[in-house]
Amino acid sequence: MNDSDYLFVLKALQEIPFSVGKQLLIDFLQGNDDNASIIRNKLSSLENFGCMTYSSDEIGEIIDNLTANNLIRVSSVNGKKFWKVLELTEKGIKEIQNPELYKKKLSFNFKETQTQITEEDKKIFEAFGDFLSAYNDEQKKAIISNKESILCLAGAGSGKTTALVKRIEFLVKYRSVDPKKILAITFTRKARKEMMRRLKEVEFVSVETFNSFCEKILEKYNDLVYTQKFRVVSYKDKIMMMNSALQKLSLTMPRAIDIYFSVGQKIGKMPEQLARILLNDCFFILDYLKFKNRKLELSAFQSNDSQHKESANLVFNVCKHIEEYMNMHGLRDYADQLIDSIKLFEKHPNLIPEFNHILIDEYQDVNSTQIKLVELLSPKNIFCVGDPRQSIFGWRGSDIKYILNFREKYPDCETITLTSNYRSTKHIVELINSSIKSMNLPDLKTTIQGEKNIHLFNFENEGAEFEFLIQRILALKIPRKEIFVLARTNKQLNEISQIMKLRGIKHLVRSDETRTEIESDDEEITVATIHSIKGLEAEAVFIIGCNSANFPCKGSEHPVIEMVKIDEYDKEEEERRLFYVAMSRAKNNLYMTYTGKHATNFITKNMLDQIQEQKTNIKYNPQINLSSDILTKLKDWRKEISQKQGLPAFMILHDKTLIELAQKLQSNKAELERIYGFGPNKLMRYGEEILKLIKI
Repeated sequence: MNDSDYLFVLKALQEIPFSVGKQLLIDFLQGNDDNASIIRNKLSSLENFGCMTYSSDEIGEIIDNLTANNLIRVSSVNGKKFWKVLELTEKGIKEIQNPELYKKKLSFNFKETQTQITEEDKKIFEAFGDFLSAYNDEQKKAIISNKESILCLAGAGSGKTTALVKRIEFLVKYRSVDPKKILAITFTRKARKEMMRRLKEVEFVSVETFNSFCEKILEKYNDLVYTQKFRVVSYKDKIMMMNSALQKLSLTMPRAIDIYFSVGQKIGKMPEQLARILLNDCFFILDYLKFKNRKLELSAFQSNDSQHKESANLVFNVCKHIEEYMNMHGLRDYADQLIDSIKLFEKHPNLIPEFNHILIDEYQDVNSTQIKLVELLSPKNIFCVGDPRQSIFGWRGSDIKYILNFREKYPDCETITLTSNYRSTKHIVELINSSIKSMNLPDLKTTIQGEKNIHLFNFENEGAEFEFLIQRILALKIPRKEIFVLARTNKQLNEISQIMKLRGIKHLVRSDETRTEIESDDEEITVATIHSIKGLEAEAVFIIGCNSANFPCKGSEHPVIEMVKIDEYDKEEEERRLFYVAMSRAKNNLYMTYTGKHATNFITKNMLDQIQEQKTNIKYNPQINLSSDILTKLKDWRKEISQKQGLPAFMILHDKTLIELAQKLQSNKAELERIYGFGPNKLMRYGEEILKLIKI
C-alpha cells in the first residue's frame, strides 16, 4: 500500500451524497456494481468509484486507521441508535485539502544489526573483573563506553535500568566523576525510588523525576520566580478547585456530569468515576495548553459541532477559574514547574546547575518541554536509555521522534542495543519479535526455556469471555500476585472488576483514571489498563478484548479535548506498540481472548502460526447466590420501562446491575447507590420502584 492511499477513502466519503456504512464504503471503493445501494443511488458515476484494488480487509484496516486518527467518526443515524454510519470529521475535511497523515509516518532509521562486540572489547571487559562479570557483553559495552553521547536501545525485559545504574557506579569508581555532577532522570516516583535503592552504595548522585528536579529548583529560587511561596498542587487541591469552580457557575457535580457526558458515555460508570474523569480532563487541557505555549482562550474551544458547545463552555469556565485560583494562591502543577524552571534558567543562566553527566531512563517517553530543559542543562555527557517499541504516550504529549532522531541531534553518538530478554520464555519472545517487525530493530533473544503457553481464545460474547477468564485464573497454581488481567479501556477494566467483586476474588485495579503506584499483595490479582502496567511483569498475563474494536481502540477522546488538541501522531502505530507492551509483560503464560469473528489485525499471520487459536463452547454462568424470582421480576420491570421510554434495556439498568440487585437485596437508597451502575440520577428515577420489587 502507498502511504497516501487513505486519501481515496476520505475523498469517497466527501463525494458520496449521504452517510454510508463501512461495508457500502468498501464496496464503493472496490467498484462493486452489484451492491443494491450503489445501483439505486447511481454511485458508479462518481469520480472515486472503484478507485482501490485492495481486499475488503485491507480497506477496512485503512478505515480503522482513519477512525483511530480522528479523520473519520462513527455516528448513529437519527432515530436509529444501532445503525452506524461513517462521517468525515473537521480534521478529515482539512486533511483532504492539506494531507498531513502520511507525512507523520515514522521513519525508523536504526540499523538491523546487533551491537558489535570486538575482541578488543572483550579484553577490556575482562580487565574489570568482578565489576562486570554479572552482565552480558551488550550491557558491558553500555556501562563502560567512552563516548560522550550514548543511546542505549533496550528491548522489553533486557535490563536497561540495571545498565544505567551500573554505568553511574562505573563513572564514580573508574572515571573519578564527582557524584554531585551526575543527574539521573526517570519518569515515575516508583522508578526513582527503585533507582535510589540500587544506588545506595553511591552517595550524592542526584536521582530525580523531571517533576522532582524542577520542584527543588523552584523551592531554592522561589523569590526570583514568584511573588509568594509556591506550593505543588495536590489531588485534594484539584477536587477543591473543581468544586469551587462549579459553585461559582451555580452548578452541582451531577448537573456538570450531565452537561459534559452523553448518555452513551455514562453507561457503566459510577458518578464518582465520571466526576474523576471530568476533573482529570480539565487539568489535562490546562497542562496541554501550557506545554503547547497556548493561552487559555475561549477560541480554543470552538467547533462547528453545536452539540458540544455547552460542554465546551463548561470546561473553559472551569479551567479559567482553576487557572485564576492557582495563580492567586501560588499553586503550581507538573507543567507549571517545568515551564517555570525553563523560564528561570533562560533569564538567569548563571543559576543552571552544572552536571557533567545526565542519564535519562525511558527516553522514548520524553516531550518537547522536557527536551528543552535538558538542552538548557547542556551536559557534556548524555546517556539515554529507551525502547521505541514501548513509546505509548503520544496521546499525552510525548514524542517518539526524539529517540528516533537521537543520532541526528548527536551525530557522534554511539548506539548500543540490548537484546537479551531476561523476563520471558523463548516462545513469548519470538511472538513479540514477530509483532513489531516494521521498526527494524534487532530481535530480542532469551535463554529461558519453557512450554509453549501462548493461547488465543474466541468467545461468542463478553459474558463467556469473562467466565473463561475467572475459571482459568482459579485453576492456575501460581501466586495471585503473579497474575495480570490487562484491558485496553477503563470500561472493560471496570466490568471485569465488578465480576471479580461478585465472585469474591481479591484484586487491585490500576487504571488510567486512578494512576495508583500501589503494588498488589500476594493474594491480589492485578487488573489494569495497559498504559498503567508498563514496566511491570507477571508469570501469567491475560489480555482481554483482543479484537478490532479495541486494537486499535475505536474509543475517542472527549469531543472537547479533541477541539483543543492540535498535535498529530500516528495513533494506529502507537496502538500496535501498546499491544506489544501488553504481550511483553508475560513471563511464562500468555492468554489472549476476544469476541466476534476476527481477532485484531495486530495479531499477524506470522504470529498466528506461533499460536494455537481455540474456539470454546463455554457459557456465561455467574455462579453466585441470587434470587431467580427477584431477577425475573427486575428483568420484566426493566423491559416495561424500556418500552415506555423507547430506550434499549441496557440503558435502563445493565444486566450486571440486575444480578447484583438480586444477589444483595438492598433495603434502602444508600445501599442502592453503592451498586454497580446505580448513580444519583437512576436512584432518583427508579430507586423507590426497585426497593419495592426486591423487598422480601
